Amino acid sequence: MSDTGMYVTLLVVAIALTFLVGRLLVTAGEPFLQEVFRDTSVTRSVNLLLSVLFHLITLGVLAIISVIDIGGQDPLQTFVVKLGVVLLVLGVAYGISMLVLIRVRERRRADQVSEKVQERLAERSAPRPAPETQISTQPVVPKQP
Repeated sequence: MSDTGMYVTLLVVAIALTFLVGRLLVTAGEPFLQEVFRDTSVTRSVNLLLSVLFHLITLGVLAIISVIDIGGQDPLQTFVVKLGVVLLVLGVAYGISMLVLIRVRERRRADQVSEKVQERLAERSAPRPAPETQISTQPVVPKQP
């Protein structure tokens, strides 16, 4: 296979893998975002924006990798090394994306716990109404010695 053929094959494989991993990220990230935002339209919007960001960064890095000359003896060996770098880049990008989603969810949970604690503290520090005194309607009869 010629150098151009290897270059085109690498790009096709890298782009296909990028979109496959991106799709997986969108599918796996939706439950995290749904838990955080609790609004389907906001969840979908944020998920789409994160997906675009993932694709742009990953495809940009992959385009740079595709033109870097890796000193391999055999064109097939060079192809395999570049494909390995592509897979590592995708793995790192996917891992970072999932870590961001997990952090967002954890921060939201921490905020919810903090809100509940603040509410309970506010309830405890609020002045309690004085107990009502009961007025007896019975006539008071003085005790006789």
